Amino acid sequence: MKLATFKSGGQEKIGIVHGSDTLLFDLAAAASRSGSVNPAFASMLALIDAGEAALEQAQKLFEKHGKDESLSAPVAAAEILAPVPEPRQMRDGMLFPLHILQAPRGQLKLAARAKGDMAELARIEAEPLGELPEVYRKQPIYYITNRFSVRGTNTTVKWPRYSQVMDYELEFGIITRNKGANISAAKAKDHIFGYTIFNDFSARDAQRIEMEGRLGPAKGKSFDGGNVLGPWIVTPDEIGDPYKLKMEARVNGKTRSQGISEGMLFSFEEIIAHISQDETLMPGEFIGSGTVGNGCGLELGWYLEHGDTIELEVEKIGILKNRVERQ
Repeated sequence: MKLATFKSGGQEKIGIVHGSDTLLFDLAAAASRSGSVNPAFASMLALIDAGEAALEQAQKLFEKHGKDESLSAPVAAAEILAPVPEPRQMRDGMLFPLHILQAPRGQLKLAARAKGDMAELARIEAEPLGELPEVYRKQPIYYITNRFSVRGTNTTVKWPRYSQVMDYELEFGIITRNKGANISAAKAKDHIFGYTIFNDFSARDAQRIEMEGRLGPAKGKSFDGGNVLGPWIVTPDEIGDPYKLKMEARVNGKTRSQGISEGMLFSFEEIIAHISQDETLMPGEFIGSGTVGNGCGLELGWYLEHGDTIELEVEKIGILKNRVERQ
């Protein structure tokens, strides 16, 4: 099942995406048509909180009323919001080895360019990548970001005024369900509601300074509209193996990079087990994979410009599309 949060007629709604991703089936309207009002269909968080029974009812409503054209709105005519407009928590990992190795070198190259030190830039580019620091294999590494700065697909991301170097990041992640603590990796699948795409827009010059201070990222990541999720959530039964998904980033229609969700240092199940050690994992949290190898400009030395359109595509999920503009 693909589940979206959208605005239609000035109201925020949730629905099932169907018709080859062209239609949105209004769950609350369908429940009303059946003679009942279900509070689980008031929002995506309400649906997640209501558990498996609510998903089963959603599926039954679609089977009964899915062909009723009056209960579906065209995706093209609706405002698609982030699937969870205000997650209960947002954590983003560092799970793809190639990105972990290439990102610090990208920051050093950025610093050399800022100083106009071409000799240092050449030295960095000639240096081999080296070995992955052991800490990344010991446990999942992640940071917590601003859950109030979330936006959805087709939005324009405003370039923070304090930054000159704007970047995209090709990621995917999970939305959690079922509150719990000390969850074993073997039982963690019960805490995955579904999968979505994440564009972790980054102010690289601000982030570089923060990283020198050995804390963060903060303003390198946290600015209004900079955490983009979507276009919707896909439930695990439609994903199959989440660690074999093709991933692609395009800027202005041109492919910047292609990757695959294979080779993560830890699975989402293992990350849940790590996070939930003596800490309660709440339903409706977002946990990101971190950037796939070559999935950002920092690794490629190719940053965003005013007016660029970025499309992140992940197999079986969809396309997350945004535009960036300087203020």
